[in-house]
Amino acid sequence: MTHEAPGVPTSRNDDDLQDEARPAAGREEAADTAAQERPEARLAQAVRAAEQALIEFEIAVETFRVEVENFSRLHHQRLGPMYARLDELDAQIAEARAAKTGDPEDLRKAEEARSVVMPMPGVDELFHDWMDSEGLSPEASAMLTDQTVRPPKRVRPTDEARKLYRDLVRKAHPDLAQDEAERARRDEFIARVNAAYGRGDEAQLNELAEEWAAGPAAPRQELSEADELYARLDWLTQRKELLTEWAQELEESAIGAMLRMAPDDPDQLLNEIAEQLLGEVSQREAELAALVQ
Repeated sequence: MTHEAPGVPTSRNDDDLQDEARPAAGREEAADTAAQERPEARLAQAVRAAEQALIEFEIAVETFRVEVENFSRLHHQRLGPMYARLDELDAQIAEARAAKTGDPEDLRKAEEARSVVMPMPGVDELFHDWMDSEGLSPEASAMLTDQTVRPPKRVRPTDEARKLYRDLVRKAHPDLAQDEAERARRDEFIARVNAAYGRGDEAQLNELAEEWAAGPAAPRQELSEADELYARLDWLTQRKELLTEWAQELEESAIGAMLRMAPDDPDQLLNEIAEQLLGEVSQREAELAALVQ
């Protein structure tokens, strides 16, 4: 056994000396590399990449949705009256033909063609229950003349609704809370109970009774870093699948198909369709004129 002389450093191999001489920056870089090699680090990188890809995909889908919506609006504004005119002419032609022949099948076709035509709403339809046989309802008349409006009819809850309400208030009253968080939960719940009872909504009260019986939601369990990343990646995947379905529905819609036919100049496509519809209107008008002569 060898002994080192007093005052002489303990002997070390060359690797120890190299480690000591390695710059601090190099050691930090090595530590970063080791951290990146962790499974969680690679998973986090995958999540970030998936998030960026999803953002780009959402932008593309939303852009296409706006294009479809705008083109649909233009299509309705410019071509809607022509389609309505064609439907009206088809109905008149079918009715003229049925009047000439008297054939039951022609009469059925005439009724079917007329049912397709969108009628103009009447005044009573526009005002819904604001109109009666003598004109404006009392409520509407009062509002137009600055008179006092009659109060709404009082709701009379059923006996079962009253029983449900009393039971829920007894069980969920905020004064029964043991702490502020529980009081806040009970306050919010009783507010919904009061609203449902005020409407006389027995079905809603039954649902609230089931909700209270089920108890508060279980507290969320803390997840590990890896579990949170996997959950996030799973959500991103589901979101991508949902957006893909939306995009497919947009592309397969009638307006989406039209946009795909002329993605660079949809206005020209509208002009072409308008010219085609005008030709069909002229043909229908000529056919109707021949029938009524």
